[in-house]
Amino acid sequence: MIVEIADFKVAPEEQSVFCEQLQRGVREVLSQARGYLGHRVLACSETPSRVVLMVDWRSLEDHTVGFRQSPAFAQWRAIISPFFAAAPQVEHFVPSAD
Repeated sequence: MIVEIADFKVAPEEQSVFCEQLQRGVREVLSQARGYLGHRVLACSETPSRVVLMVDWRSLEDHTVGFRQSPAFAQWRAIISPFFAAAPQVEHFVPSAD
């Protein structure tokens, strides 16, 4: 499993509507992608312009190739990108063994 962490910057007054659209995008598009295992959305309390999306993928390729190189990615971006104040920072993490 791999965890994608996408750090979004939005206008502070749009944080709640962005979170709603983000959940819509997950429900309608992202959750249908091959290898999608689940997600969490975190809205920052101290910095209302910041929202983090954590997505569990079966493999790195499921995200970077299977999803990002598919037509579904354009649908996803059409739903969420109108709220971007800056390009999102996206990185992938491997859960550590406890």
